[in-house]
Amino acid sequence: MPEPFDPAIVGSFADRNLRVLQAVAALDEHGQIEKPDDNSPHAADIMRLEMKMNLLLDMVGALLIASRPRPKPAAVRFNALGGVYQGASPFPPLGNQGVLEVYLRDCVADPLRLFGRIASVSPDGKVKVRFVPPGENISDLLEKLAFRKHRRQVAGVRQPKK
Repeated sequence: MPEPFDPAIVGSFADRNLRVLQAVAALDEHGQIEKPDDNSPHAADIMRLEMKMNLLLDMVGALLIASRPRPKPAAVRFNALGGVYQGASPFPPLGNQGVLEVYLRDCVADPLRLFGRIASVSPDGKVKVRFVPPGENISDLLEKLAFRKHRRQVAGVRQPKK
């Protein structure tokens, strides 16, 4: 992208990124933290509704993918400061700036769009990007997203395989 970043585009991406991260946070919430009260007259109804909503979100995600093809999936590690991904030749030149798009969930149509600059490219093709600070609200949501992902990975490791 040309330098400097267009402030109108930066603002537009920030608004959209905030909505994307809020949507993902809402989808990641799994109801009550505490054990549901089995004596509650509506506990079973709420669980059925939650299961139906999850099914509906999965179906909408499948339709979105079918109607709006996405880039080939690639592993990326990121937080509010920057990201790392396996690049493909020709590698981006050091110092170039651009936008890293990260699709977080199948049922969320828009990606995160994070402005950044290429900080380094390792001999094996790992590209490190340093992000333009996305603002406090977006940074907080990105850190919470990274924390939830890490917590799930740790819990998965601790779970014995059946």
